[in-house]
Amino acid sequence: MTLPMPANAPTSSSDSQASASSLHAVVADDFTAVNRTIMDQLASRVPLVETIGQYIIASGGKRLRPLLVLLSARALGYQGDKHISLATLIEFMHTSTLLHDDVVDESHMRRGRITANDAWGNAPSVLVGDYLYSRSFQMMVQIGSLKIMDVLSSATCVIAEGEVQQLTNVGNPDIDEAVYFETIQGKTAMLFEAATHSGAILAGADPQREAALQYYGRYLGLAFQLVDDLLDYQGDAEAMGKNVGDDLAEGKPTLPLIQAMAAGTHEQAKTIRQAIRRGGLERLEEVLAIVRDTGALDYTRARAEEMSAKALEQLDFLPPSRYRDSMAELARLAVERQN
Repeated sequence: MTLPMPANAPTSSSDSQASASSLHAVVADDFTAVNRTIMDQLASRVPLVETIGQYIIASGGKRLRPLLVLLSARALGYQGDKHISLATLIEFMHTSTLLHDDVVDESHMRRGRITANDAWGNAPSVLVGDYLYSRSFQMMVQIGSLKIMDVLSSATCVIAEGEVQQLTNVGNPDIDEAVYFETIQGKTAMLFEAATHSGAILAGADPQREAALQYYGRYLGLAFQLVDDLLDYQGDAEAMGKNVGDDLAEGKPTLPLIQAMAAGTHEQAKTIRQAIRRGGLERLEEVLAIVRDTGALDYTRARAEEMSAKALEQLDFLPPSRYRDSMAELARLAVERQN
């Protein structure tokens, strides 16, 4: 049985969207090839696979992870075409995690639109996510690098562990900052790291530059997640495509809450502990006031800026190029963005 596409779902991704920003402009031709390869590789004899795959792929994300593959490879002088397949499979891995995450989190909105699980149900979303993971491993084999396969297959295990760890953290106000960073390193930063690391390997980087790009991706991913968690308490719902306080509603102990409990009064900490345990948004306004008054938002931004600075330091090991310049700009924008 074929389920219909929601009325507001696009049927294909936009190539012009990918090349619109200055960050994408330096690899515009590569990005056009990635978009084309994404749609080609989504082909399936089962129409629903293509329908859901196209829906979430075309939902307006930043495509940062495939961008990082392209920039990393080009920054080291790569001249082949396998970076297109590598960027595509990284996007498939990311998209698979989004499909699974929305089911686990029982999400109804992503990037300002209804989630795939809300439109088609949990079972199709999980199974299409599995399909995209499988397709990504097919493409890994085609690239033909055992070292890249090792990096990416290891990354999938770390990402899965990070997601499980986040799930076990829900409703637990005793999570400390160290556990928080361990969690976001797994669930978010690992795929950023895998994107830049694999791009460096594909380009034949020497050990020093390979390590530099690996750590650039790690620190950039941490900065992005820190800002995501910050925006959940001070962002604009329309710009973010989700509601302010979603993390609190799910009982997630993110850094703004962890720091507010550490820096606040006994009563303030008690209020946040109760809010984390119960989930929901009944005490959202109280919590928002506490994270502002305790300086927890400023603290979270400072940690994000620290990670961005560390990412920038890694670029000193790369030769000067417009690709390196774009990677530096991306590290700066990571902490300036509003969505």
